[in-house]
Amino acid sequence: MSEHQPANPPEGWRPDVLGAGFEQRTLPLGTDDEGEVVATIVRYSPGFRWPLRRGAASGVDVLYVHGWSDYFFNPELARYWADAGARFFALDLRKYGRSLRPGQTPGFVTDLATYDDDIEAALTVMGHGRGDAASGRSLLLLGHSTGGLTLSLWSARNQGRAAALVLNSPWLEFQLSSTGRAALAPVIGWGARVNPLGPMPNVDLGFYTRTVAKEQGGEWEYNHDWRPDRGFTTHPAWLTGILAGHAKVAARIDVGAPVLTLLSARSTLLPRWDEAMRSSDIVLVVDEIAERTLRLGPQVAVARIDGALHDVFLSREPVRAAAYASITRWLRGYAPRR
Repeated sequence: MSEHQPANPPEGWRPDVLGAGFEQRTLPLGTDDEGEVVATIVRYSPGFRWPLRRGAASGVDVLYVHGWSDYFFNPELARYWADAGARFFALDLRKYGRSLRPGQTPGFVTDLATYDDDIEAALTVMGHGRGDAASGRSLLLLGHSTGGLTLSLWSARNQGRAAALVLNSPWLEFQLSSTGRAALAPVIGWGARVNPLGPMPNVDLGFYTRTVAKEQGGEWEYNHDWRPDRGFTTHPAWLTGILAGHAKVAARIDVGAPVLTLLSARSTLLPRWDEAMRSSDIVLVVDEIAERTLRLGPQVAVARIDGALHDVFLSREPVRAAAYASITRWLRGYAPRR
């Protein structure tokens, strides 16, 4: 599949790099000091299927937001939601994946609220903009890692717009816990003031890519320019924004909707490769994230998936099947419908 992005893409929907059934649309967001800023929404249209049946997500529109150093490349995830009866959309945020333009600092923002414009632009295209009735359809937000943090904070500021949240290993707390975050925040804040775009030491040793990429023993093919093997370079001003988001969650927020959080059953955080990394979260401390999930509101469920990776939907096929089954059970029991 071609990864080429036109310099001046046409308005409206056009074929996406994922192939048949997938289309993308550029969402202009103005300019900043690095030039044109856009987000990109991807939709999956499987076409007419017979027989028609009412799935667990019938009447639902899903918006997926990826994590750090990532983009949407998982067609199976889209097909799961379509088979469940939903309309599926995914968003490549500004300066990520399909939205990354030459000369831009990948993934860089200083405040996660910056993405409000990206999310609002996507929701408007979906028919869920402010004031839109969306033909009575419910909105479900689906976020992975940093995307899960971003959507949680957005939902707390926009209560009532999303009917439900499904969070895939959301990055709700810093890996060194709240104590480490409190100690680190002043140092990072100083760096953000002195040299906001200064490169920070890279702690990604490429182990996560080894668990995911098909050529390294994983099950997935994707664009390694858009999802680098050792991640994007991080910067103090960006990390300051992340830590501020963690602090808000630690102080408790209310996303205004039922939440399902999917997590691996265990973490494996080591400075050397271990085969256990192929069946555990090697990015976050999952027990801490499970606790932080309880601070998102009064209706929260946590599903611990044995053998899952940090991105649960990139795990081995039997593990993914267990994750999808957990979502289906939750949708039938807890997710509200209009």
